[in-house]
Amino acid sequence: MPASSRMLTVLSLLQARRDWPARVLAERLDISERTVRRDVDRLRGLGYRIRAVKGPDGGYRLDAGSELPPLLFDDDQAVALAVALQNAAVAGSAFGEPALRALAAVRQILPNRLRHRIDGLRFTAVPTGVPTDAVDADVLLAVSAAVRSGEVLRFDYRSPETAGDASPASRDLPPGRRAEPHHLVARNGRWYLVAYDLDRGDWRTFRVDRLSPKTPTGPRFAPREVPGGDVARFVSARFRGGSSDAAGGWPCTGTVILRAAAAELRPHLADEALDELDDGRCRVTLGSWSWVALAGRIAQFDADFEVVGPPELAQASAALAGRFSAVGERRPQDDAVH
Repeated sequence: MPASSRMLTVLSLLQARRDWPARVLAERLDISERTVRRDVDRLRGLGYRIRAVKGPDGGYRLDAGSELPPLLFDDDQAVALAVALQNAAVAGSAFGEPALRALAAVRQILPNRLRHRIDGLRFTAVPTGVPTDAVDADVLLAVSAAVRSGEVLRFDYRSPETAGDASPASRDLPPGRRAEPHHLVARNGRWYLVAYDLDRGDWRTFRVDRLSPKTPTGPRFAPREVPGGDVARFVSARFRGGSSDAAGGWPCTGTVILRAAAAELRPHLADEALDELDDGRCRVTLGSWSWVALAGRIAQFDADFEVVGPPELAQASAALAGRFSAVGERRPQDDAVH
């Protein structure tokens, strides 16, 4: 193995585990302990703070340095870094512009073989179009630190009338808040804090761009389990209008039989929602945030249908049909000037 590749392997091993006995490193790389010592000295010369650990199994430990030393990546890591930096530019935080500068710097120093791989991987990171202000980097780091340390977060939260609260049930609360922060979530170009609101005794989602952390933070807390046990499904349920204990499904789910071929419906439906019947019809199960919205979603398929259940879907379909009928019966007013 070339010396440069071996040094990269030594560095990767030191990054993956706190302590490495010199004997174990030597056996892992199939080299002598003397060669390990030389590679460690070379890495020290590049700026990595590698401390010798004393004892019967004396070895090495990689410590954090006061400055960022040169970074060594293998080919796959370099490509992954470039892709991640390009995506970070539309992640809805103040790190977007530094990410683009870092991407330019990384690309400039890459060897030709890697630059060609990155240039050949052409994709466009598209913002979601959701109007949002970028999250301040210091705020994002402060919230993340509270999540990591398990400390009660004290913060001011701008009212939804002026800021737009992701949790409508909390609109009547005063600005000062106390919550147990559990997860920081990036969704559709915005950042959200999933937390247990101590003032309301319930789970809430807060937009981080509307949040102003206070110092010091509160006491440590014992972690609670997010309702349903899955933070991604919990957040999805909240944005679909689900209750705090929803496990990720739509609050309104119904089944209909559509007089349409499966080939026409399949491009617009997930496989689990479609059940093809023998007579050219399809059984379809869908969800939405309200029964009327669900009826409207089914009407978009432009096919006759019958409701299997529940009764709320049939009632919503009749109500929607009445509204459409009333629109069709209206006649334009004669606004001509006589």
